[in-house]
Amino acid sequence: MIIFGTKGYLYQLAILTLVCAQCGNPAAHTLRKRVTKFTLFFVPLFPVSTKYTTQCTFCGAEQKVTKEQAEQLQAQAIGGGQGHGQQSQQQPYQS
Repeated sequence: MIIFGTKGYLYQLAILTLVCAQCGNPAAHTLRKRVTKFTLFFVPLFPVSTKYTTQCTFCGAEQKVTKEQAEQLQAQAIGGGQGHGQQSQQQPYQS
């Protein structure tokens, strides 16, 4: 008997202040990475899918983002876009 399946993992990458596309409020958004891995005998072997999302902490709306957008948002959270005189935190993100 072979036991196989999938297991999901949720990673919180960053917390950003963005203007929500749903409610229009500037609020904190969590940047998350969801990874689904194939398991054999309850041992995760390799990733099957990877998805990135942001979730508004004000209204709870969740929006999918691409890997490139997630990397840009994560760099913004670390401070990569902060020192150039731009207020990039308050800009709405593209879906």
